[in-house]
Amino acid sequence: MTLRRHLLICSAFALAASVLPAAAQDWPERPVRILVSFPPGGSSDLVARLVAEHLGARLGQPFVVENRPGAGGTVAALALREASADGHTFMLSNLTPFSIAPTLFPDAGYNPVTDFTHVSYIGGVHLALFAGADLGIDTLDGLISQAKAEPGMLDYGTSGVGSWGHIVSARFAALSGTEMAHIPYQGSGPMQLDLRAGVIGLSFDAVPQNLPLVAEGVAVPLAVSAPARLDTLPDVPTFREAGLDLVAENWLGLSAPAGLDPAIALQLDEALTEILATPEITAQFDSWGIARSAMDGAAFSAFVSDQYAAWTPMVEAAR
Repeated sequence: MTLRRHLLICSAFALAASVLPAAAQDWPERPVRILVSFPPGGSSDLVARLVAEHLGARLGQPFVVENRPGAGGTVAALALREASADGHTFMLSNLTPFSIAPTLFPDAGYNPVTDFTHVSYIGGVHLALFAGADLGIDTLDGLISQAKAEPGMLDYGTSGVGSWGHIVSARFAALSGTEMAHIPYQGSGPMQLDLRAGVIGLSFDAVPQNLPLVAEGVAVPLAVSAPARLDTLPDVPTFREAGLDLVAENWLGLSAPAGLDPAIALQLDEALTEILATPEITAQFDSWGIARSAMDGAAFSAFVSDQYAAWTPMVEAAR
C-alpha cells in the first residue's frame, strides 16, 4: 500500500468518527448495568449473564447484571425508566413487564412503548407445564383427568403474579375446564427448588432453565406452548396437539430509557448482532431452545407495541 493511499484511508476513518456525537464515540465510559426483572436462575437471568460477558469483552467495559425482581417485572422497568439515558443502564426486557404488567397493574407507572428505547431483539423461549416426578403424572390427559376429579386440590407454581406463567396458567384452566391452586413465586429459581423438593406438584415455566431438572428426572414436561414440538424436548407434545389452542412465547431483548442516543443504540445493536452469531452463543441458545431472528431497533420497537396489544385481552381475562 502506498503512503498516499494509507493516509487517505486513515482520513476516511477519522471523518467517519468525527460525525458521531462525542457521547457515542466515548461509549461506554464505565461499567454498564443490565437490569433483570427476575432473580437468578431464570431464562432472563441466564441470557443476560451470557450476553453481558460477551458484550463486555467486545466493547471494553464490564457489563454487570443487576437482578431487580418484584411486582411482575415492574420494579426493574421503573428503575430503567428513571435511569439516565446515557447508555450505561439497560434491561433484559421481556414479555412480563412490557406486554403483561401494564394491563394487569394499571398503576404500573410506565408506558411500555413510549417510556423506553427498545434497542435490540435477542430471541424467544417457550413455556412448558412441568409435573414433579413425585406427583406420578406423566401425560397432560392424566393431569386434566385428575384435576377435574379433584378440583382445587392440585397446586402449581409460576414465577409470580403477572408473570407469563400466571397468564398462561389461567388460559390453560379456561381451555381445559380445570381448577388448580396457584402459588406465585418471586422468580423461577425458588419455584424450581420447591418443585424439586415436592412442595409443589406442578409448574408453568420457561423451558431453558428446567432442562437440567428434566435430565435428572426431577421434572416431567407434559406439554409445551410452542406452535410445533421443540428440538430440546422432541417427545413432548404441544398444547395444540392435546386439543388446547394455547401458544405463547416469551420474547427477550435489550431496552434502555427513552432518549438514548441513536448512535449508542446502533453500536450496541451491531455488537449484539455480532456476538449472537458466534458459534459459542449459537450453540448455547440451541441447547436452551431459544429461537433467534434478526430484528433491528425500529422493528423491535414495533414488535414490543404489537406484543403489548396482543397480550392485553389474555391478561384482562386472567384478572
